[in-house]
Amino acid sequence: MGYKVVVVGATGNVGKEMLNILAEREFPVDEIAALASRKSLGTEVSFGDKTLKTMDLDTFDFTGWDIALFAIGSDATKTYAPKAASQGCVVIDNSSLYRYDPDIPLIVPEVNADDVVRYKNKNIIANPNCSTAQMVVALKPLHDRARIKRVVVSTYQSVSGTGKEAIDELWNQTKGIYVPGQEVSPSVYPKQIAFNVIPHIDVFLDSGDTKEEWKMVVETKKILDPKIKVTATCVRVPVFVGHSEAVNIEFEDYLDWEEATDILREAPGVLVVDKREAGGYITPIECVGEYATYISRIRQDETVENGLNIWVVSDNLRKGAALNAVQIAEVLGQRCLKKG
Repeated sequence: MGYKVVVVGATGNVGKEMLNILAEREFPVDEIAALASRKSLGTEVSFGDKTLKTMDLDTFDFTGWDIALFAIGSDATKTYAPKAASQGCVVIDNSSLYRYDPDIPLIVPEVNADDVVRYKNKNIIANPNCSTAQMVVALKPLHDRARIKRVVVSTYQSVSGTGKEAIDELWNQTKGIYVPGQEVSPSVYPKQIAFNVIPHIDVFLDSGDTKEEWKMVVETKKILDPKIKVTATCVRVPVFVGHSEAVNIEFEDYLDWEEATDILREAPGVLVVDKREAGGYITPIECVGEYATYISRIRQDETVENGLNIWVVSDNLRKGAALNAVQIAEVLGQRCLKKG
C-alpha cells in the first residue's frame, strides 16, 4: 500500500522536478494529483511514463491524501497549506513561509532527519532555502567532528533560483548582445544579468544584508546549531542551473584538510571531486540533473587557528528544492506514516 501524493505548483520548474524525482526514486505512490492555478488548468505534466493533467488548486479537496509537496509562492501557500493540513494531508512546503516558525520543523534529511516527527505540531514541514540546503549537507559531518564556530560564505547562485522568467531573461539578454535590434533591458533583475554578476538576491534589510543572506544565517542555525556564527554574501551569476558556494569554516578543534576530505567522502549526500589540478574540481554545469552535493577545493585556511576552505556545488532545483522535499517525504513515510 503506497501513498496518495499531491504536487502543488506542478507546472513550475520546481514542481516539475518534484514529479520527476518522485518517479526516478520510485517513491511508493498509489495515486498522484498535479495541481496548479486556474490559468494553468488542464496543462499536461509528466510523471515517469505517465502524463497528468493539472487540476484546480482552488477547488481541490485534500481529504484522504497523505502528502502534499508545495512549490508555490508564500502568498498562495498561506492560503492553501493550512487548508491541506487541516484536512489531514501532511504539507512539505518549499516556500519561505514556515521556515522560521519554531513549531514547524525545517528539514534537510542528511542533517536533522530526527526532527521530522515534529510535523505533528501543525501537519507542516518546511523545506529550506536552496543555498542553505547544500551548505548544511557539507557542514554537518565536519561539525560532528570538530564543532564549527563560524562560517563565512559567498554564493554564486544561478538564475533558475528566481524562476522561468529569469532563465528567459538571461537567454534573451545573451542573444541580444550579439544580434543588433534584439537587445533586452533588465526586467526580472535590477541590472543586466548576461555577462555580469549581481550582489543582490531578494530584498534589502535595514542591516544592509539582503533577505537571502539573512535566510542562510537563520536557517543554518535552526537546522544545524544555533551557536554557529554565519555571515553570507549572496550573488546572482549568469548560470542557468546550479548554485556554487565558497565556504570558509572556523572550528573549535583542529581539523586537517586530509581528514576533512576523508570525512566528506563518507558523508551522506556528498560527492568529493578534488584533484588539485586543472579541471580537478566541480562546476555548476556538471551538477545539473544530479542528486549529490559536490565538494571541491578542500584546503587549510592558515589565517585562523582552525580553518578550512571548501567549494560546494549543487543543482538548486534538485537538492536545493525538489529533491530535498522528496527526501523529506521518504523520511516521513519511513519513520512516521509507515505505508508503502
